[in-house]
Amino acid sequence: MGNPAGSFIWYELMTTDPDAAQDFYGKVVGWQIVGTPEPDAAVDYRHIIRSDGSSNGGVLKLTDDMCAGGARPCWMGYLYVEDVDAAVDVIVADGGKMLLPAFDLEVGRIAMMADPQGVPIYIMTPIPPAGVEDPTSDVYDRFEVQHVSWNELYSPDIDGAKAFYSRHFNFEFNESMPMGEMGDYCFIDHGGQTIGAMMQKPPQLPMGLWNYYIRVADLDKAVEAVKAGGGQVLNGPMEVPGGDRIINGMDPQGAPFSLVAAGTE
Repeated sequence: MGNPAGSFIWYELMTTDPDAAQDFYGKVVGWQIVGTPEPDAAVDYRHIIRSDGSSNGGVLKLTDDMCAGGARPCWMGYLYVEDVDAAVDVIVADGGKMLLPAFDLEVGRIAMMADPQGVPIYIMTPIPPAGVEDPTSDVYDRFEVQHVSWNELYSPDIDGAKAFYSRHFNFEFNESMPMGEMGDYCFIDHGGQTIGAMMQKPPQLPMGLWNYYIRVADLDKAVEAVKAGGGQVLNGPMEVPGGDRIINGMDPQGAPFSLVAAGTE
């Protein structure tokens, strides 16, 4: 694959209502969520399509059984590994947990894992499309709108998380920003670029999680759409170092999400 091992190569919204998600994220981000599930399909899975026609992830409908088993609306990231089964073994040996055993799809082999701090993440070994020898995922892009622009981990054990992701996904931590009582904001370097950051989980969060920032063209208009669409703005808008502006929010089905846009001059 064209992406280095350990890259974020897919993002997935787990939601109880894909139709409502289409309406909400369509107005907030500009995405189309497409795909009509077959009547006998085991799962309702749809694709997130950007304005350029390419995919930026998927949407999985949570069934009643999934919710009864503890699943809740959320965003999940997929990290590229060269061998899912080998990665499962070493992650479990290092204190992680297998939440969903490895299985095959037409597009590749995946497993859902939890890091040793309990934060869930998918791992995936993709199958290249026919005729494409070295595909590259562009679902993460630092500056392009309608892409995920930043990957942020709130961990119950920041030092343990840094060591774990360094060992298994080639993350590097070369710079950090002090945040007073909240500790350090530790930037993630991977594949020659800064792709996000990790920090100690704030006390008000009930559990650790990965938080994904979706880039939009106009944050103020997006905030208006969030509120009009039944979502919540939990934090912001606020300016962050580097000049971008962000919000942290929750969609109408309860999935946490974040938005980022270039700052106004």
